[in-house]
Amino acid sequence: MLYYPQKQHDRNDNDKGGKDMRSLILYYTYHGNTQRIAERIHAAIGGDIARIDTVEPYTGDYDDVVAQGEREVKRGYLPPLRPVDIDLDRYDTLVLGTPVWWYTCSPAMRAFLTAHDLSGKTIYPFATNGGWLGRSIRDMRALCPGAAFRPGLDVHFDDTTQRTPDADVDRWIAAIHD
Repeated sequence: MLYYPQKQHDRNDNDKGGKDMRSLILYYTYHGNTQRIAERIHAAIGGDIARIDTVEPYTGDYDDVVAQGEREVKRGYLPPLRPVDIDLDRYDTLVLGTPVWWYTCSPAMRAFLTAHDLSGKTIYPFATNGGWLGRSIRDMRALCPGAAFRPGLDVHFDDTTQRTPDADVDRWIAAIHD
């Protein structure tokens, strides 16, 4: 499914050199947890939101996808991505969300970051996980040379139950653009 950016509200629109600059929440999700957090951020800060999708969706049961993810991470595989109808030049702030796959960002997020120059952008990263953040945020930062990275958010889930307190998530969201 290709998820096109949707403009909801313009709280963060401003004029930068004659260009209408705004925030983009960009995420990859497998199980839906990252999407839930992305939509929550979008509701709070406005801007646009877009989803990264692989050309070939992951299939099989949870254990099959975990095994495939492990193989992909270990060999540095970058899956082909569906086109996302966005012009990154229109955004000065990106909120990037990924599930943690084998202690790093998902191969889909890695593929997107590898393919795009985000230098000069302000990045607010977040990662959802079922156990440990690992090096996800650090790896995302390394894939975005020249970008200004802000502190990341680690959101822990047990399956689909969020374990990170809402107050922690809300505090991080409130710091965007402060």
